Amino acid sequence: MSTILITGATGGLGKAVVETLLQSVSPASLAVLARDPAKAADLQAQGVAVRQGDYTDYDSLVAAFTGVDKLYFVATSSFTDRVAQHENVVKAAVAAKVGHVFYTSFQRKTEDDSSPIAFIEEAHLITEKLLQASGLTYTILQHTLYLDVFPPFFGPQVLETGTIYLPASLGRGAYVSRHDLALAGAAALLGTGHENQTYQLAADTTYSLADLAQALSTATGKPINYVSPSSEEFIAQMAQVGVSAEASQMIVALMAAVGQGEFDSPDSTLATLLGRQPESPAAFFKAAYVQQ
Repeated sequence: MSTILITGATGGLGKAVVETLLQSVSPASLAVLARDPAKAADLQAQGVAVRQGDYTDYDSLVAAFTGVDKLYFVATSSFTDRVAQHENVVKAAVAAKVGHVFYTSFQRKTEDDSSPIAFIEEAHLITEKLLQASGLTYTILQHTLYLDVFPPFFGPQVLETGTIYLPASLGRGAYVSRHDLALAGAAALLGTGHENQTYQLAADTTYSLADLAQALSTATGKPINYVSPSSEEFIAQMAQVGVSAEASQMIVALMAAVGQGEFDSPDSTLATLLGRQPESPAAFFKAAYVQQ
């Protein structure tokens, strides 16, 4: 029996992939990687093997990856040593003779320091090159920006203020939900013909922040407008409501990337993997704000 191992299985993306796979395959064919196996006890109770491992511990990864046919490799959330951690994963996959690695990368148009989010994109670019040079069979899944990031960015009072206040200018992006990306990842893992391919997983329609404001209005029945301040105005306003400078600067960087068109790359591959159109912003916001 072949084994599929999912990393990051206690996080939102990885767990959604596992839950989707469990609808189609035996839990005996699945394994998950966890730094703390106790946090994956619910999956173990369903018959999924839990293997202890840490991206910072190469030997633990080799042991965990042994006997794995397909590895769903979720990028680490760490920014301080992301490349070193990912290098450990790729090298361990080679040593353990993993059959096929599916890597969750990041959609981008710019591959140099001119990108506002070069600090995010660089590690993904390096990891993609590591996989391509490794001799492993790979599939690179370049995820667009999640719709899921927007409700926190809109703020808890957005329905009361009626204003989305973000410095994204007129930029557009092909945003989709994290759940749809998880479903697509599961479909790729169970499918065929994905060897040594790079896919952009995004909507085939792009949206401005004004479009997202309209979608939120449609979902909630409340009038919502979009205001695009300068980055300086945004940071100053966030400081007044107690948002840290670090958090504000991260939002500014992502919104600057939106404004620059980093996510303005519509693509039909996600819809093909899903067998349907991705969830629309209005449907996503209805679930997030109304059907709670």
